[in-house]
Amino acid sequence: MDPDAVAKAFVEHYYRTFDGNRAALGGLYQDASMLTFEGDKIQGTAAIVAKLTSLPFQQCAHAISTVDCQPSGPAGGVLVFVSGSLQLAGESHTLKFSQMFHLMPTPQGSFYVLNDIFRLNYA
Repeated sequence: MDPDAVAKAFVEHYYRTFDGNRAALGGLYQDASMLTFEGDKIQGTAAIVAKLTSLPFQQCAHAISTVDCQPSGPAGGVLVFVSGSLQLAGESHTLKFSQMFHLMPTPQGSFYVLNDIFRLNYA
């Protein structure tokens, strides 16, 4: 497993899906998954999807600036750290963000998100 290739493919898929159909992100999480979104902790697929689909905007576009990753533990996990900007529909300015994912392998050979931490970066 090449952690860089996993991280690159995951990031492209995640943000393309987020920008196009947030409800479809549910397949990336499991019941043990946890999302911390701006300090709020949410656990489980249904609760995470409910949070993401209830955000107060319908359309957005992510522009990724950096993707850093590391292999994580003997189980074959991957830590992924993303920074970039977020453009909301109808807004003239972008919002800077950072997001960390802890990806874990599935028996089927893919990965799911065990941990997801998102923060807007205010300057």
